[in-house]
Amino acid sequence: MSELRKDPVTGRWVIISTERRKRPGDFRLESVEIAPDDSCPFCEGHEGMTPGELLAWRGNGSPANGPGWTLRVIPNQFPVLRVEGTLDRQGEGLFDKMNGIGAHEVVIESPRHGDTLATLDAGAVEQVLWACRERVQDLKRDRRFRYMIIFKNHGAAAGASLDHSHTQLIALPIVPREARDEVDGARAHYQAKERCVFCDILRQEQADRRRLIAENADMVAVAPYAPRFPFETWILPRRHQALVEEAPRHDLAALARLLGDVLRRMNTALRLPPYNLLIHSAPVVEPVGDYYHWHVEIIPTLTKVAGFEWATGFYLNPVAPEEAAQVLRDARV
Repeated sequence: MSELRKDPVTGRWVIISTERRKRPGDFRLESVEIAPDDSCPFCEGHEGMTPGELLAWRGNGSPANGPGWTLRVIPNQFPVLRVEGTLDRQGEGLFDKMNGIGAHEVVIESPRHGDTLATLDAGAVEQVLWACRERVQDLKRDRRFRYMIIFKNHGAAAGASLDHSHTQLIALPIVPREARDEVDGARAHYQAKERCVFCDILRQEQADRRRLIAENADMVAVAPYAPRFPFETWILPRRHQALVEEAPRHDLAALARLLGDVLRRMNTALRLPPYNLLIHSAPVVEPVGDYYHWHVEIIPTLTKVAGFEWATGFYLNPVAPEEAAQVLRDARV
């Protein structure tokens, strides 16, 4: 029988549709295969095809915007928001608008075209996370920005326009609804119980262990109790902290190790799936440290959102999180 489950953070309901259950082999979306591309603008030697770098890791003293790097951060060539200008908030009768002010940056994770977060070593993944941390800290100095979203689209089915592995960072002048729902839910839980809801989730999942996928000394990966999508996975730091850009180096090193582990498990169990990776952090201008807890969400692209979901806001998930966690625990890496 199907189950309705309620997300303890946002209050969102999902339907775990066990009667429509699918095993990993039943999914038929394409695997991500990275084809060689001599014209890829993100490959080493093609630096002139991109905007000038904002940050780069170079171990050999090589000059900016040339070869010799291990990671580069550049402005997105086709940004959804631009830094230049003023917000110019206006009302049009009932409606509100402002200029499209923000920042849109790309972290090119490796000079090699075929690398992915699953194949890079833990040190290289840590470099990616540290670059995101550095850029967020820099962008926070701009008082127009209220929220930073760090995300990755892996594979065309997940929205990636280029095969070369990269992460994106967007600074927004507003707090988006998804983030607001999480913050408000976490605040309500704290006001009622004087405890962080994410810390409560961590304690319960470590005691229960049916939805626990993997862990190390500083990070825990779980299948959430009320997942929107099959094999949705959360990685949470054991230590309570609201802002990812304030995470100490050892936490990011631990995240790098566990992130690579989880992605390799998904590649084994789900046949190199496309996925979206999101880093959820607190708004940069709100004092939410007592009750918000930064975390990572990984969502393999295995199903499609259709009319029922759009009409109701309920997500239909054909795989129970307990089963998904078991499959990923058993996957060889």
